[in-house]
Amino acid sequence: MLKNLALRFNRRLERSFPEQRLFLRSEQGTRFVILPPLTQLIAWTVSAAFVAWAIIATAVLLMDSVSSGNAREQSEREQRLYQERLRTVSEQRDARALEAAQAQERFNLALAQISEMQSELLASEERRRELETGINVIQSTLRRTMNERDEARGSLEAMLASARGEGASGDGPAPIMGDDLNRTVAVLTSALEATAAERDAARTEAQEAKATADDLVYEARLRDERNNQIFTQLEEAVTVSLEPLDKMFSAAGMSTDNILAQVRRGYSGQGGPLMPMILSTKGEEPDADMQRANQILNELDRMNLYRIAAEKLPFDMPVRPGSYRFTSGFGQRWGRLHAGTDMAGPVGTPIYATAEGVVIHADWQSGYGRLVKIQHEFGIETRYAHMSRIRVKKGQRVSRGDRIGDMGNSGRSTGPHLHYEVRVGGKAVNPMTYIKAGRDVF
Repeated sequence: MLKNLALRFNRRLERSFPEQRLFLRSEQGTRFVILPPLTQLIAWTVSAAFVAWAIIATAVLLMDSVSSGNAREQSEREQRLYQERLRTVSEQRDARALEAAQAQERFNLALAQISEMQSELLASEERRRELETGINVIQSTLRRTMNERDEARGSLEAMLASARGEGASGDGPAPIMGDDLNRTVAVLTSALEATAAERDAARTEAQEAKATADDLVYEARLRDERNNQIFTQLEEAVTVSLEPLDKMFSAAGMSTDNILAQVRRGYSGQGGPLMPMILSTKGEEPDADMQRANQILNELDRMNLYRIAAEKLPFDMPVRPGSYRFTSGFGQRWGRLHAGTDMAGPVGTPIYATAEGVVIHADWQSGYGRLVKIQHEFGIETRYAHMSRIRVKKGQRVSRGDRIGDMGNSGRSTGPHLHYEVRVGGKAVNPMTYIKAGRDVF
């Protein structure tokens, strides 16, 4: 039955694929092979399928080649953009550092001006008190002189009246006559002239004291205007300088109040140029200028605490710009948490501490290879893994920017790179949060 079906099928295919004979010639003779329509159809189908497969495979290879070229160009473009961004960030960081240095110079100048103002204020206060004392003495002397003049004048009039007999009585004293009266008049006249001279001198001194007091009032007014201008500039400078610091700590997700309180507990010594000024010893309330000066000093003290805290927090980069490239970020990778940021570079690239702290581990650790752990303030720890060489020892205190090792390929690593971690209270956090927060300040 199958043979019959094959025959019928061959008859139907004879129109498109007529029967062919393939002659094979050799030394022994000539033979031929009959190719029925069904065999030709099978051969044609196989050939067509092979050609189609070859065309599709060639197209796929061409598409892969084009796409790989586009991906490579895209990667190169992204790398160029990233390098350009790094240069821009580096320039911005240098500009911020220059602005911070200029602000520090302005603050030092402002502190010197505040010290001079404080000295001038104390000196003017002392001069005012001396003038008030002098004016009181002059006024009391003038009153005493005028009283003495009035008494001398009354005594003279009484003596003249007695000499004329106007005030005499039977029981009164004997009248003064002749030379005694003339001598008495001369003494009284000289006394009156001396009293008048003292009065005129006291009046002149009072006028001079009043003129001096007016000059002091004018100088005080000028000083107040100058102080107000200085205070205004200082307040603006402090506000402009504190704003990026507030943003830096806020961007890192840290409470500025807690940070400042903890730093203040560690640096609780008293004294120095940032101490509030206290000029009154009588329990009086400070005036407006003193309150503004104390407010500026408090803000400067806050800025100083920020500076101390920033030195102890990992806001810096562990490698220098231009010597690395980012290869992997913080987050889930292959179903597990990648607890840090990877920065690839040549073997031996310097690695630096990102903040002040104490080295608590400087040895080999499984998976990490050669690993350095640094304990910082506020419960923060940084880790630097896969080093080729460790340059610090356990228990050593390091500062920001100190070289702690060289980049390598130790431990579980696919190439030379630095695995950098930041942990808060033992929990891994994204290191780029601190790095990006510190870029606008350092």
